[in-house]
Amino acid sequence: MNHHARTRVPESIDIIGAGIAGTWQALLFAQAGCKVTLHERGDASMTESTGHWAGGMLAPFCESEAAEPLITRLGLRSLDLWRGALPETPFNGSLVVSHPRDRADFERFARLAEGHRRVDGGAIADLEPDLAGRFHDGLYFAQEGHVDPRHVLPALHEKLRAAGVPIEFKSAAGPDDFDGAVIDCRGIAARDTCPTLRGVKGEIVTVETAEIALSRPVRLIHPRWSLYVVPRANNRFLIGATTIESEDTGVSVRSALELLTAAYSIHPAFGEARIVAFGAALRPAFPDNLPRIVAGNRTVTVNGLYRHGFLLAPALAEVTVAHVMGERTDAEVVRCA
Repeated sequence: MNHHARTRVPESIDIIGAGIAGTWQALLFAQAGCKVTLHERGDASMTESTGHWAGGMLAPFCESEAAEPLITRLGLRSLDLWRGALPETPFNGSLVVSHPRDRADFERFARLAEGHRRVDGGAIADLEPDLAGRFHDGLYFAQEGHVDPRHVLPALHEKLRAAGVPIEFKSAAGPDDFDGAVIDCRGIAARDTCPTLRGVKGEIVTVETAEIALSRPVRLIHPRWSLYVVPRANNRFLIGATTIESEDTGVSVRSALELLTAAYSIHPAFGEARIVAFGAALRPAFPDNLPRIVAGNRTVTVNGLYRHGFLLAPALAEVTVAHVMGERTDAEVVRCA
């Protein structure tokens, strides 16, 4: 038997973690012809997953203001993969605005981020009629998109089932529980094998109002953080911003006040909105905040997606499949254990 070929192209693969990272791995390995089983410690509602509280912005250019070029490169590739898997994904772009007093921060963002064009008050009104007269200029990132994590994760799980991939919920499996090839996508739960992982808290508020409609995520530049409002179905909006170096999963009063105050400053209608939920999740991050694919003898660990889970998961799955199949190795992402 050619042992080399066997390790390169496993006949069957167990993937641990049915969050956004593991789900995309399962999808692309199944498409590559592997027999895949997906294991998830939570139940089918996925309310325990980090993605349950995610913004779901597919914004590689907006992120280029603060993130490494690697994030933009992988993110741009992911946009195509999202389009291919779920063609109805909205790609209406992102809009970045600021109040006059935060002009310097806005100009800094404009300088550091790529892939945008400047828009004046009239163009902002064309893009988002409900913001007419509220901002004099902004940055429009036309290529970007957004997904609702609570909608697309079940949709991707449905695609997996249709492709004959079993998803075993309530399965608290670890990498050592399997004999064959394993892809470990456990996120923060993988600290038993990734000791340098840390949890970075993201807090969100979901509100509901019929007084305002948005077609795309709107980011408000602020000296301390950049806040985003992401439109959801049924007159709901997700308001988020915070990246807090904390492993507590509650939402602080200060964060709630800041998120709601900033949303109100984007549009006063948010002052009358009904609060639907506060939530927080821990995003898994390595010390450099960059994702890693660590290829061991039998187990490949995919982790450290930080704030970019929905943006990076498709491209990282493509990189993992190419490496495991022996086609090519993305040296910027893949490390050998």
